Amino acid sequence: MIETERLVLRPYGYDDAERLHQILSDDRVYPWLDDPPHRPMASPEAAKESIDRWAARTAEDPFDQRWAIEVRDSRLVAGSVLLARMTRKEGGYVGEHEIGWHLAPDSWGHGYATEAARAVLDWAFAAGLDAAWCGMYPHNEASQRVAEKLGLPFVGVQPDPWYQGDSRLYRVTREEWLAR
Repeated sequence: MIETERLVLRPYGYDDAERLHQILSDDRVYPWLDDPPHRPMASPEAAKESIDRWAARTAEDPFDQRWAIEVRDSRLVAGSVLLARMTRKEGGYVGEHEIGWHLAPDSWGHGYATEAARAVLDWAFAAGLDAAWCGMYPHNEASQRVAEKLGLPFVGVQPDPWYQGDSRLYRVTREEWLAR
């Protein structure tokens, strides 16, 4: 668990399945995630399967985690922040991890993504992670604003090594993050 002034970042549990399904089946959220074709999360049962899959990944790699972003005052799950182990389309896993986030539309505009991602990067770099990537669709202006608020160094818009097509890519090293 990671705590900030306003947020508690914690592993997802089955009690979160309905909210997770609601977020990942919202057509304002899921089209920004992963490669096309984009599909909404099918059901709360599918959410439980994802929760199990994420826990298994974390057991293999402590830097491969997905946290529920819980707003401290309301206890509402606003969305997710993640640090994901990335597998290149060519070359497989080469030690890279990506910071990412997605929030429910009812939680947009409060700075939760920035606050949560900053806390995860603080934790990850203190725990020994060497670098983190951040990638998004080139026209995802909301995530671009979060990356820029975090101060992540911009690499460019270029072919994405993990997903199809071009992405707006950022990369920060431990030394850069700790020196900010």
